[in-house]
Amino acid sequence: MKKATDIFSELGRRLANFGQSAADRSVVERACWENPWFLPHEIRRAVTAIRTSYLDPDKLASWIGSYDRPAALPAHRVLVIMAGNIPLVGFFDLLCVLMAGHRCQIKPSAKDTVLMEYVVGLLREIEPDIPVGFYDGETPVDAVIATGSDNANRYFRARYGGMKTLLRGNRHSVAVLRGDETQEQLAALADDMFAYSGLGCRNVSLLFVPQGTAVSLPPYETHPKYRNNYLHRRALRTLCRQEFTDAGSALLIRQPEFPQALSEISVIEYRTPQEAEQWLRAHDAELQCVVAAGIAHSRRVDFGEAQRPSLTDYPDAADVIEFLYTL
Repeated sequence: MKKATDIFSELGRRLANFGQSAADRSVVERACWENPWFLPHEIRRAVTAIRTSYLDPDKLASWIGSYDRPAALPAHRVLVIMAGNIPLVGFFDLLCVLMAGHRCQIKPSAKDTVLMEYVVGLLREIEPDIPVGFYDGETPVDAVIATGSDNANRYFRARYGGMKTLLRGNRHSVAVLRGDETQEQLAALADDMFAYSGLGCRNVSLLFVPQGTAVSLPPYETHPKYRNNYLHRRALRTLCRQEFTDAGSALLIRQPEFPQALSEISVIEYRTPQEAEQWLRAHDAELQCVVAAGIAHSRRVDFGEAQRPSLTDYPDAADVIEFLYTL
């Protein structure tokens, strides 16, 4: 069988022109039908991010080469239970399992089956013997990687108790503003907030701003379903006489906790950067990434980079390769 790095490098080359052929456009159309929250340009965006961030040959070799693979590590069957909130959001776990030399059993989300079947089909064209397949619900597995809500995680713990598991629950992302951001930075921040309709754990849903700073966001074209949610939340808060600032694409709510509704963004004022850093440390277990220019954090990213995680930006800060190498 071909080396995993060669297989995924070839996959990256094949995805270079994704969306241009009639067959690709059919895949995109069916994926949007399967999940009405998906938009064609965001599916293409997700594929481009995967290709450039995960499937570059040099990045792949440098990433996997930084680990010491156990000499006697057998190939285990690893079940990957995927989310479906963002196009191909489960691809990274598939990549990790196969790069680590294990056999990958996929349980895709019902909201993102079309795209995952498409990618697996390409992998099988590149290497017919690649050890990846769709879980039948009965085949015994040795380990589980699962992504879902906190409620789903409780089920996973009960269902797969006694087995090696890597479980991910609810996480949130924040941005720390200094008050002197350029329009270019604010436009990039809007993308961090509203791309993929704000449904991902890497979408910024809480803003830190210097005390007394007014928040102003540039316009951002959102999904019609998101727009309806925003209008509903605005009407509800108006009727209930609850305070908010209308940012055009979202409601800004002054509160020290994460928002409970889509299209609402929490805002916290700080007097010194140290106050913001202290809050981040206290809530680290709830954070996915931190968008900022002048704040130190292990998962800090620049404005506009929240939706482009690298190979080492592990979800929930849990090193997947390290987990797979200890099976």
